[in-house]
Amino acid sequence: TPGQGGGGPAAGGPVALESEQPNPGTSTAPGAFAGFAEVPVRVSPAVKPYQVAPDLSNITNKDMFTLSPAARDLFIKNGFVVVPNSHFKEFFALYEMNRYAPRPLFVTTDSLLHNYHLFFSHLLRVMEEESFAPDLKRLTQSLLERALQDLAALKGTAWENAARRNVAFLAVAARLLDLEAPVPGEVRKVVEAELTLIDRHQEWALSPVMNLGSDPDPVEGLKEDYSQYLPRGHYDKSDLLKSYFKAMMWYGRLTFRAQSEDETRSAVLLTRALDQAGNPELWARIYEPTAFLVGQSDDPTYPAYRELLLKVYGPAAGLKTLVEDRAKWSQLVAAVRDLKPPAINSLPIFAAGLQPDRDRGIRGFRLMGQRFTLDAAIFQRLVYRDVGENSRGERRMLPRGLDIAAAMGSQEAYKILQAEGETDYARYPENMERLRRAIAGLDPATWTQNLYWGWLYTLLPLTWEKPEGYPSFMRNPAWARKELSTYLAGWTELKHDTLLYAKQVYAEAGGGDQVDDRGYVEPNPYVYARLAALAQMTREGLMARQLISERDQVNLARLEQLALALKTISEKELNSAPLTAEDYELIRSYGASLEHFWLEALRDEGVDHPSAQNDRPAALVA
Repeated sequence: TPGQGGGGPAAGGPVALESEQPNPGTSTAPGAFAGFAEVPVRVSPAVKPYQVAPDLSNITNKDMFTLSPAARDLFIKNGFVVVPNSHFKEFFALYEMNRYAPRPLFVTTDSLLHNYHLFFSHLLRVMEEESFAPDLKRLTQSLLERALQDLAALKGTAWENAARRNVAFLAVAARLLDLEAPVPGEVRKVVEAELTLIDRHQEWALSPVMNLGSDPDPVEGLKEDYSQYLPRGHYDKSDLLKSYFKAMMWYGRLTFRAQSEDETRSAVLLTRALDQAGNPELWARIYEPTAFLVGQSDDPTYPAYRELLLKVYGPAAGLKTLVEDRAKWSQLVAAVRDLKPPAINSLPIFAAGLQPDRDRGIRGFRLMGQRFTLDAAIFQRLVYRDVGENSRGERRMLPRGLDIAAAMGSQEAYKILQAEGETDYARYPENMERLRRAIAGLDPATWTQNLYWGWLYTLLPLTWEKPEGYPSFMRNPAWARKELSTYLAGWTELKHDTLLYAKQVYAEAGGGDQVDDRGYVEPNPYVYARLAALAQMTREGLMARQLISERDQVNLARLEQLALALKTISEKELNSAPLTAEDYELIRSYGASLEHFWLEALRDEGVDHPSAQNDRPAALVA
């Protein structure tokens, strides 16, 4: 039932998602942040059914609006109509204009969800500029110094090439971060070649750094998708954010594959370098907050490899032991290759004939691995090769946003996919059904493990069909599509704000006394309740690590209270209870609240006047 667990009851037992449990030791727990305190919703929907009269005779304020014949027909048919208007670039401008008309306001769910996106993006920008980027520079400098020492010590051994690869790998990151770090002559050419590909950010190509030298047990060369290095989202706002974006993308994507002994040697040396004094703390100060924001990596990272090193070699093994003890080295290689592969393939893996073992091709160490997300796992199960060809022999090489909503339980999303031929691909219906059962079986603790999952949990009620007792305008296919549009918009804002950290999938105030301007809140109490809890979790989690200013603590608390107020009004509307004068005044002043949050969320970019909405419209693409 809505509000309990995931998306409601499902036939059959729950199906485990591959990604629920990351590799043992994949990361340190993000602990000492904050939990999600569910806000109870108390509704017994009791709105009596109604129908708009063909002549609009039962509409009390019809003279306030001018509707075209088409809009009038839709209004009569569905009980609501949406009229496009491209003039307004942000929500608050339209609300404020209608407030002074005066005209009754309809408070929409998407306008409040948009506020959380604005603040999430603002808080992340501030943390990246003030904390994460400086720490990443210090960590890179320290690791590069250690890599240079390793290279000098390992000359003439079987480990020399792995040490040289690390110097080049870290020198690329140092250059991306604009560090004044020397690039040794023996790797300068390969570093410049890598930087050229990153700067061009266009194609898939063999990575010059990762394919440095030769492996005694040759494997297919590592390819990288360099189009990922184009700064986007909020990362094109400053030079610091651009450099941080490219360096974190480099650290998050490049994989030291378990199938290659030489790349595994590089991973082991990087693990030892990360284990030096001060480096674990620097690594954790970046990884743990981003794990709270987005989630854990499903790739093995520093803690996983450190655990294996300790288990095989003990705490005091030096470089000499690594080089000379072949028995222990064989044991370590076997243990690395036995690690669980990531649930999401973010490497360019081609057709089955060229790469018959995908898991073997993508398993490996990442220094700051990108994070597992539920929606990416859904995509992975619904593209080639997890689904086969359709009746025309075509492969599904790209997913659709509707896949996410459908997997979350939206019947309307699945109907659209079915009508447009997306369910014609072999195994698509079966995979979708398995995903739906798995997602319906998720418990609240899983849904609220971090802010990313909590955001998806907040959007989840938008996929529910509205039961009897909800307003008539919300109980038809047209409203289901309106809700679907809101869901996809909220999901797009989530992807936009977290695109650096989350893995991508590869397939292969006034009024007149004479006018009744009492407004209405779109009654989605479960969304408002979860958004209030998400705002509280965000505020308390960042306070625990001193990553948020007092001013933004106040702003998030204010957002939480606004969400709770809209929840309460929604409960009254659904329970057919009267609203108070204070409720109506909150609706009247809603535009002013939105304007406040918009200005506060963009102040770090120098925005101090509503006119800036033309340069920063609400619409975006991820």
